[in-house]
Amino acid sequence: MPDTDVVSQALARNLKRLRSDRGHTLDALAARSGVSRGMIVQIEQARTNPSVGTVVRLADALGVSIARLLDYAEGAAVRLVPAEQAVPLWTTPAGSSGTLQAGVEAPGPLELWSWRIEPGEGHSSDPHPPGTVELVRVDAGVLTLTVDGRDHTVPVGTTASFDAALPHAYRNTADLPLHLTMVVSVPPAPR
Repeated sequence: MPDTDVVSQALARNLKRLRSDRGHTLDALAARSGVSRGMIVQIEQARTNPSVGTVVRLADALGVSIARLLDYAEGAAVRLVPAEQAVPLWTTPAGSSGTLQAGVEAPGPLELWSWRIEPGEGHSSDPHPPGTVELVRVDAGVLTLTVDGRDHTVPVGTTASFDAALPHAYRNTADLPLHLTMVVSVPPAPR
């Protein structure tokens, strides 16, 4: 797992560069993302460890993947991401987690995730920008996927796709750990 300081420095550098490349002032990015100007300043100065939700809102507002915001390996034509360099973005004391394996811009952000959700736990997501699609494949266990208030049972070996611009959540209501692989495709943000 990469050092927290390395990830914070990469986030600071990439956020500032991407904001500048897009011609956004601090106030403009704050308005687009719903993240306070003060928090953006703290992130750009690597003085805080923002929540996953904050990083997601900033990535969405900039039209990039979370992976691009957190990318600390710059400039490679082919980028290999060894398991120890994948970035865990959320964890629980019981052992559930969401790990960003890799991400690319194609033409909008495209992210590959691996998640583990322990029995009785779950993870909720705010709606993503319109046009965002998620693909979720259950590798072990049974997923209870809630999209726009409706539950769907997704058994092992099954893939679900859905409009991620709707509120959604992932839950493990079974007795065994749930493992899933997810791809998130976000449309490019308007410039």
